[in-house]
Amino acid sequence: MSKTYEISAILSNLTERERQELQRLADYSNLKSLPEIWPLVAKRFGDNVALRDPHAKPEVVITYTQLVQKIQQFAAGLQALGVKAGERVSLISDNSPRWFIADQGIMTAGAVDAVRGSQAEREELLFILGNSGSRALVVEDLKTFNKLRPRLEDLAIQLVVLLSDEAPPTDETLKILNFAQLMEIGANHTLEPVEQTPDTLATLMYTSGTTGKPKGAMLSHRNLMHQILALGAVVQPQVGDMALSILPTWHVYERSCEYFLLSQGCTQIYTNLRSIKRDLKEFKPHYVVCVPRLLESIYEGVQKQFREQPANKQRLINYFLGVSEKYIKAQRIAQGLSLTNLNPSTFEQLAARMQATALFPLHALGERLVYAKVQEATGGRIKQMFSGGGALPKHIDDFFEIIGVEILQGYGLTETSPVTHGRRYWRNLRGSVGQPIAATETKIVDPETRKPLPTGERGLVLLRGPQIMQGYYQNPEATAKAIDADGWFDSGDLGWVTPQNDLVLTGRAKDTIVLTNGENIEPQPIEDACLRSPYIDQIMLVGQDQRSIGALIVPNLEALEKWAETQNLHLRLPDEAAKEQNKEDSANKTQVSVESKIIQDLFRQELNREVQNRPGYRPDDRIGPFKLILEPFSIENGMMTQTLKIRRHVVMERYRDIINGIFA
Repeated sequence: MSKTYEISAILSNLTERERQELQRLADYSNLKSLPEIWPLVAKRFGDNVALRDPHAKPEVVITYTQLVQKIQQFAAGLQALGVKAGERVSLISDNSPRWFIADQGIMTAGAVDAVRGSQAEREELLFILGNSGSRALVVEDLKTFNKLRPRLEDLAIQLVVLLSDEAPPTDETLKILNFAQLMEIGANHTLEPVEQTPDTLATLMYTSGTTGKPKGAMLSHRNLMHQILALGAVVQPQVGDMALSILPTWHVYERSCEYFLLSQGCTQIYTNLRSIKRDLKEFKPHYVVCVPRLLESIYEGVQKQFREQPANKQRLINYFLGVSEKYIKAQRIAQGLSLTNLNPSTFEQLAARMQATALFPLHALGERLVYAKVQEATGGRIKQMFSGGGALPKHIDDFFEIIGVEILQGYGLTETSPVTHGRRYWRNLRGSVGQPIAATETKIVDPETRKPLPTGERGLVLLRGPQIMQGYYQNPEATAKAIDADGWFDSGDLGWVTPQNDLVLTGRAKDTIVLTNGENIEPQPIEDACLRSPYIDQIMLVGQDQRSIGALIVPNLEALEKWAETQNLHLRLPDEAAKEQNKEDSANKTQVSVESKIIQDLFRQELNREVQNRPGYRPDDRIGPFKLILEPFSIENGMMTQTLKIRRHVVMERYRDIINGIFA
């Protein structure tokens, strides 16, 4: 089990700069549980807007004073209906202000919530309800309830609360209320204070992840409070700053960030994939919590706009981008923040500073003519975008640095509440996931022997600190495998640390592809390099026990069709026969499919170039056979997680015959 820490230990284990930055959180340092924070927050920020959902009908706007009232009312309603301290309540819902009210209402009542999104598969949700032993169920709406109702008879569920205002169905065996009814009961019932300690279980977070059956990570109030305190030493929002919320709010990364940002008096605005481009421009957020896939989407949108410009303007844009790339790389060396040159000599730093000075006028011109317009698409007020939940491709990191939008990459897992490392704005070492946050230890060990490795050598990443979970719920075997007797948690990630203790990740231990020649291939860095190609939208490497690695590629059809036009070709897709075609436009063009030689040759050139240009390229990194597939990996088809990571085992199973075929 993990080592015990007191909040005071978190505060004492800080750098001087972090301690200064953390002064504003002094009032929170003596709290024992997360719910205790909200009355203090309401007292401090009162009529400031806490939660805003512009897409709800009618729009929802909740101040801090109103938020704490609603949380306590929800909690009192649960207590009046018999929910006891320590009991589990399943919370199955997606992003909304009512989710946050329910989440903190359940904890305020002294109960433990087991959370998941309403879009998850029914069997997974039923497993969570059963495994957690929940007696109460809070669901997003009637549709979600109806999905689960036929099997609830087999479970311990006695009470159901709809977060919608739909009329609850009559049921002989279950007590069912809607949100308004529960809040009315709470308004007429006095909230009974519940004694909770830092080690009291707060929530069960079930890891769907990319492999295997869900496991319930047990997170305590200490785990969650550590995140609020430690993140306050890394980022310092101002009262009233806008934060755009798009990730699943029940996911630990978004959830902990919400707790932290709300503890600072920020206004959280809920958005979605359909509305985010408009909301960025309308609300002009200061912070966005995101995953790499969202940043890739913004990048691709910008690249699309660039490709639509006249040829001479495209050349000018590419010229500025090329100059600016040289400028930021020189700046990194001058500042001692280059991952490829961690210990530059005085002469190297001086030369880099001179180069940056020489390039700055052209970079500034590019900023005025090109990059400022890109910044406008993000609202123009971004202080930082926080990226987590997956590896950030190098070209995405470089691009946002060029255009002047700062990305702070972080690292962690569900089991670590989640943040263990983060890049600071005063030490933003691109290519790394930053230094450990307060009271967090990192150890790199040999994956086989578990012996510690020297600084700079790659191995398995072990983590220890106050944010490490208590264990997996009702799964002591999995807990023992994940956390050793000294409290070190096995992250399953591979990486190395710099002399300054920045963590650099190189892949997942479980994702490693072993070729027949014994070489180990980490797919993520190679996949990230390939994504630089404008014609590759998604890619997953395969090749376990083969002579070379192969790839499944989802092409960017829009970019591919545009390329085909420049070659006087018409790209014919399998479903085009069912569409109305502009025959005149394609009559004089050669018809080609994605399987045609010219298209295959294009992708071969793209793969070879991007892989060979990757730092640290080895001959075994070369991608051999590949297959273009037209169905994107998505949440809807089960091939991506809710945080937009590819579920490799699902893709492998779905395309098993194709994979076997390309290696035949």
